[in-house]
Amino acid sequence: MTTLQKGDQAPNFTGYDQDGQAHTLADYKGNKLVVFFYPKADTPGCTAEACDLRDNFERFKANNYVLLGVSADSAKAQSKFKAKYNLPFPLIADEDRKVIDAFGVWGPKKFMGREFDGIHRTTFVINENGIIEDVITTVKTKEHASQLLDK
Repeated sequence: MTTLQKGDQAPNFTGYDQDGQAHTLADYKGNKLVVFFYPKADTPGCTAEACDLRDNFERFKANNYVLLGVSADSAKAQSKFKAKYNLPFPLIADEDRKVIDAFGVWGPKKFMGREFDGIHRTTFVINENGIIEDVITTVKTKEHASQLLDK
C-alpha cells in the first residue's frame, strides 16, 4: 500500500496515455487532479469505477477537477477501454510502472485465495499546488464519484 498521505507533495510523474500523449504533474497546476489507479482495463470492477466517473464527469468539471486513470495496461488496451465506454478522460498506459511505483500502489494482493503482485485500487486527490488532499484506499467502484464529490 502507498505511504503517501494527505498533506504530502504529490510525486512529480510523467506518464503516457492511450494516444502516446505525455502527462506530468506540472501539466495540471491550477486544477484539482484526481489520479485513480485501477488493476486492469475492461474488467468488471474497473469498468464500474471508470463508468461511474464518466457519468459524473460534468460534476467534476464544474468543480475544477481533472481526471486521470492509470493502470499497467498497454496503450492499445487503454485505447480500446476508453473507446468502448466513451471515457472522457485520459488513461495512462503505465506498462513500466513508473507512475504506479511513484505513487506506491503496486504490491502483494490476494484474490480468490491466490497471492500475487498487482495494483492496489487507490485514488489520489491533488490540489492546485500539487499537494495531496485525499487518498482513498477503499474505493467503492459503483459509487466512486460520490466518494470524491459528496464530502
